[in-house]
Amino acid sequence: MTAPQRIGPYAVERLLGVGSFATVWLGYDAVLDARVAIKVLAENWSHDLRVRERFLDEARLLRRLEHERLIRVHTVGELPDGRPYAVLAWADRGSLRDRLATGEIPAPTALRLLGEVCAGVAVLHRHGVVHRDLTPGNVLFRSTGPDAPEAVLIADLGLAKALATASGLTARAGTPGYMAPEQDDPGAVVDTRADVYGLGRLGVRLLAADPSGTHPARPDSPHAPRIRLRDGLPPGIAAVLARATAYDPADRYSDAAALHAALARASDPVREPADLVAASARRRPAPRRARRSLLTGVAVVTAVAVGQVAAEPGGTGSVRSVGGTYTTGPLTVALPPGWSATGTTWAGQYSADGEPEPGLVMSPRPRRWAADARLPGAFVGLSAATAARTTPAGFLAERTHGDCAPAPARTTQQAGVEWTVVRYVCDQGRPQIVESAALHPGGPALVYVQIAPPPGSGPDFVDTLLAGVRLR
Repeated sequence: MTAPQRIGPYAVERLLGVGSFATVWLGYDAVLDARVAIKVLAENWSHDLRVRERFLDEARLLRRLEHERLIRVHTVGELPDGRPYAVLAWADRGSLRDRLATGEIPAPTALRLLGEVCAGVAVLHRHGVVHRDLTPGNVLFRSTGPDAPEAVLIADLGLAKALATASGLTARAGTPGYMAPEQDDPGAVVDTRADVYGLGRLGVRLLAADPSGTHPARPDSPHAPRIRLRDGLPPGIAAVLARATAYDPADRYSDAAALHAALARASDPVREPADLVAASARRRPAPRRARRSLLTGVAVVTAVAVGQVAAEPGGTGSVRSVGGTYTTGPLTVALPPGWSATGTTWAGQYSADGEPEPGLVMSPRPRRWAADARLPGAFVGLSAATAARTTPAGFLAERTHGDCAPAPARTTQQAGVEWTVVRYVCDQGRPQIVESAALHPGGPALVYVQIAPPPGSGPDFVDTLLAGVRLR
């Protein structure tokens, strides 16, 4: 293949890779004195409007998400022959496929790396996107500074599709060996569990003693695949990978966040690889200091979860004056001194008739709380749909935080309601995030409270706030 001398304003230095739909070149931006990766739609697909749109969708999606765990897009352009190209950040340290080609990665490093990949995919899932093609070639590395750890990036979202429209594809999408079984069925609904399968197969490649001998279970097999781990890995990891690669999507973890949380529990030598509800039921005393698992960041990056998980305003409730109580729909809360509240809806949560489920935000400045990590505050949401699919502890197991260390789950009885509570201590952003959930004592609904406590406050502040939540 003859390299072009220039693509748009960029001088082309060399070929980086060739895929089914695109060619990637290393380019040089003379204005910024920086190298970039330039992805050009393959000539043999330039006539296919569907493929062209998929190519551009990837650039739009990356631009919209703009996250440190995803490859970043700088701009798009068009060649004189009409083919589109996308200018991306250059992953100067290659791909996971490159590294595996040179030999096995040390087991503890491979486990940490799998956690990083889960965290990146969880960013997509949190925004309602399924990747559909998670392979070693789509995991990239980029240097971040002489004394800083390299960044692990998720790339090649050309097959990604919003979950709302991720069914009924007419083209087979994915890579054999990593592609979920349902992706072979044009009529199947492909959701986040397909990515869980791909992550599980990636985990098998990284962590199994004999990856080539570990095959996915077939529907006619009554047993999950038996996975023999490499030396130096916690034995509970095998069961996590077996569940992630189950043939039936219903038998897998719900998304990358849940898989990452399971890996964190299984890799922790102190706590058993059990659900948070089991840990809570045993009421084990908290250790003298939080221990990190082998996985960096313990669980999934959900940013400060108020903005992504909970507090995306969907209603028009006005801000209540400081002090006293605040009521919106079936929710009433007692406001801490100096706090006010505003009604909202619980983003992404819908009732059986399709209506948004209720929520509220309270803080000294409730409309700024999600964006300002310096502000304490809380989100309160009520969901019948969530109660129908999981328990309070199971729900909290899905709401984990990257770069944060969790304390053991605890239970507390407040105003006749039994709450499950998990506190996270974080190295960046908000220093502390508390996740709590309970069942509505008067009906089939789950109430969720996410709290960013004021600096220096302890469990008493959390328990007092929970005691002030009233439900109709």
